[in-house]
Amino acid sequence: MPSEPPFGQSPEPLPESSPEPLPEPPPAESALGTWPAPVRRPTGRDVARLAGVSQATVSLVFSGAEAGRRVSEATRQRVREAARSLGYRPQAAGRQLRLGRSGMILLSVPNLQGPFFGRVLEGVHQEAGRHGLAVVVSSGWGSATLAEAATAGRFDGLLICSPDDSQLGELPADTPAVFLDADPGTDRTRPTVELDVAGGMRAAVEHLAALGHRRIGRLRSSHAAYTFRVRQAAFERVVRELGLDVVELGVSLNEGHRAARAVADRLLSRADRPRAVICDDDVVASGVYQAAVELGLRVPEDLSVVGMDNVAVAALLAPPLTTVDLPGEELGRAGAAALAGLLRGERVEPVAPLATSLVLRSSTASA
Repeated sequence: MPSEPPFGQSPEPLPESSPEPLPEPPPAESALGTWPAPVRRPTGRDVARLAGVSQATVSLVFSGAEAGRRVSEATRQRVREAARSLGYRPQAAGRQLRLGRSGMILLSVPNLQGPFFGRVLEGVHQEAGRHGLAVVVSSGWGSATLAEAATAGRFDGLLICSPDDSQLGELPADTPAVFLDADPGTDRTRPTVELDVAGGMRAAVEHLAALGHRRIGRLRSSHAAYTFRVRQAAFERVVRELGLDVVELGVSLNEGHRAARAVADRLLSRADRPRAVICDDDVVASGVYQAAVELGLRVPEDLSVVGMDNVAVAALLAPPLTTVDLPGEELGRAGAAALAGLLRGERVEPVAPLATSLVLRSSTASA
């Protein structure tokens, strides 16, 4: 055993030792094993090396038709073949910087959760892709925010769909913009693509009148947008022509099914409730269905219901909903085509209002 040091003396210091290194943490693993390191994307330099040309030649080939014509056809083919074999895709940022464009357009809609706007977005995507444009969607932006987006250079142009009054401020004069489902008098210097919502409303009212309904309920949108003002004016005009009795209540479309059911309950709980209802969209009509069930009413035996939009839910309700088809995809395609024309500096011809139609299913019956 080691001896104790004499009293008053400190023990010999222990030799210093380096702490053992901590073990390396194991590599991150996914459920299927380790994550592979990202693969390096091929560059224009790689393409140039494989094709046996300069990097400047590669840039010319992928800079567009005009610049590409400065390179012989044989060389262009060799460069493109090298790019295909490497999986090379030209960086869009450089081309956009040269052109002063972002390659993106903004679609502004009132409510991202509104299923009709999904139909519009589908059409916009289809047509924008044909012109090499990407689409960004916004919801609820006021006129000031739209104007800021237009001037900040983030978007090449704007598509403004079903705008309410808060979105109709002054846009910069040099901003390419197209209005969809909007008042053509909003800005006569810019294209507007309309839907014939008045014709659709007339068809819905006349259908119920032909079934013998003389008292019609209406759940109308409470939002201040041109499209709803046109529907309301058409409704009032047709019921006046036909001498029909009307019961109307307003509903916020942005509040969805629950708000629609609550308003429908008020309408259908009246002692003098109507036996037919026209709704400003199909989600509101689904709320009418639920309120009817809770009150012991059958569709269409006790209550005829007509919607508007013809979104997917209309065909899934029981019974399937009779509704006015608003061609959202066609609206989106027409708007994106007009905006692409503006971006090319072309004169865009006026577009006739897109036709709507009444889709007869099983939710209406004789009075």
